[in-house]
Amino acid sequence: MDHPPSPAGLVEWLPLPDTGESVLRFTGDWTLAHFQVLEAQLDALKPQLPEVPDVDFNDIGRMDTAGAGLIAVALGPKALHWLADHDRDVPRELRALLGKVSDAVAELYAHRPPVPPNFGFIDMLADIGGSVVHIRELGFKLLGFVGITLETLARNLLRPRRWRMTSLIAHMEQTGLNAVPIVALLSFLIGAVIAFLGATALQRYGASVFTVDLVSYAFLRELAVLLTAIILAGRTASAFTAQIGSMKVGEEVDAMRTMGLDPVELLVLPRVIALMVVTPMLTFLAILSGIVGGLLVCWFALDITPSMFVSVFQSDTPLYYLWLGLAKAPIFAFLIAVIGCLEGFKVQGSAQSVGERTTSSVVQSIFLVIVVDAIAALFYMEMGW
Repeated sequence: MDHPPSPAGLVEWLPLPDTGESVLRFTGDWTLAHFQVLEAQLDALKPQLPEVPDVDFNDIGRMDTAGAGLIAVALGPKALHWLADHDRDVPRELRALLGKVSDAVAELYAHRPPVPPNFGFIDMLADIGGSVVHIRELGFKLLGFVGITLETLARNLLRPRRWRMTSLIAHMEQTGLNAVPIVALLSFLIGAVIAFLGATALQRYGASVFTVDLVSYAFLRELAVLLTAIILAGRTASAFTAQIGSMKVGEEVDAMRTMGLDPVELLVLPRVIALMVVTPMLTFLAILSGIVGGLLVCWFALDITPSMFVSVFQSDTPLYYLWLGLAKAPIFAFLIAVIGCLEGFKVQGSAQSVGERTTSSVVQSIFLVIVVDAIAALFYMEMGW
């Protein structure tokens, strides 16, 4: 046999005819089934209530922890503790339930950080300051990890038996050989775009032949190594972070330390060395691909034959431009690999953390590569190279 539904609870702020004061009267059932209705009633009455209102629980029906929690949140732990100590009209069982729930609510509020007021411009300055402090901490951690990596490399450099050749070759294939198609294709297309831009700008002055110099200077000194580093930052740094982060989630890194193995030696050094070896090769490939792209555009758009292109290239482009570009490749590779590995070690133990660290490694790698490239360009200019 079905039982009739329980009446929903009701709360009213009623004036007392004799004293002129008001009382907060609770009636009906205060249970989870009526939670939304009860919450709406209490939210509507909150602005009218004093700090410690008089209450009337004489006509209240059933109550569970959901209803008691609503009352505790609405009146506050201070008011409920006062009622428990002074209002003897509250039934003993109800007073005990409200006391327990109010203690839990008070503990919850004690551990919840206060919500800071919104001051607009001051908050914006605080956010900027927090970002600066965060960047400083990232810089200190990166410098520390660079030091650990270099110290581990120096300690094992003259100990060939500790070299991880299998891991090194595998990472060279993953980071270098597998990246050849995308590096070659993008460099070819960028070379063609640079040649088109040069042809458009120089043709009106009758200086179309200098498009060859534009392509050669750009790719030998800057674009090839920068484009290669950005591709590796997006492709390889994220892979390093995801690989090491997954091992952190699976507690494999902790298992290595338990067995007396050095995670930097096993996980970081092979990746760093592999990337430093293959990046100059990929940069040279990017130079060739970009120049071929520019050559084809000059041939079909400007009627500069391949033989003429090569002749102008040889006569106008100094050889040391090639070395200036290639010299930056190992530095970029070292930074990309170290950042990717460091962010992997920062993973806290969840899939969400792996995704956040992977994104952070890509952003930091690209940012740092561009900053270092700008510094190198200024240095080359000051040196007259």
